[in-house]
Amino acid sequence: MPSGHLFFMRSFAILIDGGFVKRKLGSAQDPMTAQHLSAFVEKLQHDVHLQNLYLHRVYFYDAEPLTEVVTRPLSGGKLNFRDSDTAKRNVKLHHELSRLPHFALRMGELSFRGWSVKPQTLPNTGASVVITATDLSANIQQKGVDMRLGMDVASLTLKKLVQVIVLVTGDSDFIPAMKFARREGAQVYLAPIGHNIRDGMYEHADVILTTL
Repeated sequence: MPSGHLFFMRSFAILIDGGFVKRKLGSAQDPMTAQHLSAFVEKLQHDVHLQNLYLHRVYFYDAEPLTEVVTRPLSGGKLNFRDSDTAKRNVKLHHELSRLPHFALRMGELSFRGWSVKPQTLPNTGASVVITATDLSANIQQKGVDMRLGMDVASLTLKKLVQVIVLVTGDSDFIPAMKFARREGAQVYLAPIGHNIRDGMYEHADVILTTL
């Protein structure tokens, strides 16, 4: 390369749907850890479609654990979400991911929306049913995660920071973000990790990464 000329290398960013990847790389018996995710990202970077591309950054989208204290219905007493195994595990996960090279966390929030009756409690027939405390589960909703992912897709593509968006998800709610990225000239590579995705996701992806 002659002196004074800049070498341009195509770059990519990996955008990871945290809730999705935790289900695919872990289970209730063996939850996903930062080490699991780091190994997954390392393998993803070596996919043949990403060879000779420069990694700009890995974005991980998740929600902060609940810290609310609520009253248990029927049985009484208090439930502190901060003390749950899930909350403690996610605090540890986020802490460790934030220290990995080239990782950036984008955090939404969880909201407690009261209590729901577990579906298996309700019979197919009968005019009434007896509900006990164990038949109820907390209704928790995630907010702001999809929005943050969409905003990063817009920023990365409009500012021409990367030429390839690698989206790790199986959620068709991200189709509008995929369409936007492609309209702005970026390529969209989808890594569904073996998940059965809808036809619309195939339509709006340039490459489906199937080696994972």
